[in-house]
Amino acid sequence: MAISKLDPKFKDEVTKVPGGQNVKRCFQCGTCNVGCPVREIEEKYNPRKIIRMTVLGMRERVLSSDFIWLCSACYTCQERCPQDVRIPEVMNALKNLAVKEGYIHSSFAKRAELIGTQGRLFPISKFDNTKRKELGLPQITPENKEVQELFRITGLNKLSNAEGEE
Repeated sequence: MAISKLDPKFKDEVTKVPGGQNVKRCFQCGTCNVGCPVREIEEKYNPRKIIRMTVLGMRERVLSSDFIWLCSACYTCQERCPQDVRIPEVMNALKNLAVKEGYIHSSFAKRAELIGTQGRLFPISKFDNTKRKELGLPQITPENKEVQELFRITGLNKLSNAEGEE
């Protein structure tokens, strides 16, 4: 990576986002990688490396990558970190910055699309509504005008390609 593409103020920006306050405490000991369950199955996810890239100012590479979205927030790394870096919180701060800059993981975009078009993540079948009726619960209709209106007002309809766009 060319030095001209580095953003030396990136680490300071991350510290201003809730959860990112401790990112500069990391001294690269690698303790976070030892017990990370995601790291065991996906080599791309390396908390130490992500924090190092953040501190070095590799803004675009970090925010546009898939690997910041892989943290399972199990807090094993946080419990073991001798510098109290709070890696799951740092990953959330990075995700928030990524979304602010228009980067969003495809799985979250798909979830937004499902909520925007169906009003929920999982479809409600005729069987589900029959069971709801038997239990004295109201029927769930496929109408989701309220959700579509919220998506329109907040701009999520543009992000998710949800129905109800203007």
